[in-house]
Amino acid sequence: MKTVQQIIKGHPINVGSIQVQELLPNNGEFFSPFLVFHHGKAVAEKNIPVHQQGVGPHPHRGFSPVSFIYKGGVHHQDSRGNNHVVYAGGTQWTSAGMGIIHSERMPVDIFDHGGEQELLQVWVNTPAAHKMDQPKYYPASAAETPTIVSEDGLITIRVPTGTINNTKGIIPTFTDVTTAMGEAKTGGSFTFNFPAAHNTLLYVLNGELMVNGKEQLSTKQMALFSNDGDSFSIEATTDTQFFVGSGQPINEPIATHGPFVMSTQTEIMEAFKDYQMGKMGVLIEEIPVTA
Repeated sequence: MKTVQQIIKGHPINVGSIQVQELLPNNGEFFSPFLVFHHGKAVAEKNIPVHQQGVGPHPHRGFSPVSFIYKGGVHHQDSRGNNHVVYAGGTQWTSAGMGIIHSERMPVDIFDHGGEQELLQVWVNTPAAHKMDQPKYYPASAAETPTIVSEDGLITIRVPTGTINNTKGIIPTFTDVTTAMGEAKTGGSFTFNFPAAHNTLLYVLNGELMVNGKEQLSTKQMALFSNDGDSFSIEATTDTQFFVGSGQPINEPIATHGPFVMSTQTEIMEAFKDYQMGKMGVLIEEIPVTA
């Protein structure tokens, strides 16, 4: 079994109008290929136009910023012309490549979906050989995402990327990366299998899981696993929402600054220059028409 190396709780920060719990980096350390892990929540304000709420236009280069949506929805617009909304249970995976500008707003019908937004924003590193590829945007709704139901019928697992129990995700990745969005009813159990060499994490958005029959993981806690086995088990001691990420480490130098993740500081400076020169495009957000 993969043993739990560490349980971390993170700390609160603000990103745009979203209150965020930051789990990664952990004490300045990444967990390759996962660089940033944010759990964000926001309540829509009725006295502010919905299209102004959320995170406004900002650039990225050299990695994939990903939104896993657990409540409400996210309206994504970018400098490549993509304009799309994904609701709860879905995923928005942006491969930033050589550079893209995007915004992540609340959808115009957010109040029809409970008036709240809850998501995980995860940055997945890109190998140096592909950091300057053309950007791509991959949306996947809950209905489009391959789904597993546990043998006991109590756990539902959506698989946007990678493979779990022969169920293969629909979003392409540069390296072997599996991501899973889970919902468990009390008493549900499941065993995950990943290569021992892969860095694997488990996060509880809300609820409580027993890991390997002995480690308790509660709301807003993350378990980082050691590379000493190829499986781990979970059992829900209450109704629980969770996330699993497992991936092949990218053993290359990492240079980061703000919204850019490259291999050298020179490449970081080039990214800022290219952004300022408009080489990542321009995003003029479309104002949605309300019903």
